[in-house]
Amino acid sequence: MHYVVVLQLLALLALANGSPIVVKWMFGNKGAWPLDGNMKFIDGQRLFGKSKTIRGIVVSLFITSACAPLLGLTAPIGLLVAGIAMGGDLFSSFIKRRLGLPPGGKATGLDQIPESLFPLLACRQVLALTALDIIAGTAIFVVGAIMLSRLLFELHMRERPY
Repeated sequence: MHYVVVLQLLALLALANGSPIVVKWMFGNKGAWPLDGNMKFIDGQRLFGKSKTIRGIVVSLFITSACAPLLGLTAPIGLLVAGIAMGGDLFSSFIKRRLGLPPGGKATGLDQIPESLFPLLACRQVLALTALDIIAGTAIFVVGAIMLSRLLFELHMRERPY
C-alpha cells in the first residue's frame, strides 16, 4: 500500500470538500450563485439544489490545486482531485434530489463515497494506486467525513451533522 500517497490524497480530498463549507461559513450566501441556475429536472426537482454553488466549485478548485504542491503533489493533481470530487458531490446531490431528499439531507455513504472514490479512481494510473489504496482511502474518507461533519456542526460551521 502507498501510505504517503493515500495520506496526501486524503488531505487534498479534505481541502476539496471542506473549502466550500469554510467559505460558506465565512461569507454566508454572498456571491453564492446556484450552479444549476435554479433549473429543474423532468421530475420537477432542482437539478442539484441551492447548496451547490459556482463559488463553492471555484473555491474548491483553487484551494486544492494551490495546496497540492505544499503536500508534495502537483497543482494539476490537485485540480484533478478537486474537479472529480466536486463532480462526485454533484452526482450525489443529483441522486438525492431524485430520491426526494432535501439539500443538506443525510444520505450516509451517498454523501461521501462518490466524492472520494471517483477522485481516487481518476488518480489511479498517474499515482500508481492499487485497489487496496483506493478502498482504504475511500473508507478512511467516509469515516473521517462523518466525524468531521459532526465537529463542524458543533463549531456552527455546518447547518446539520451527518
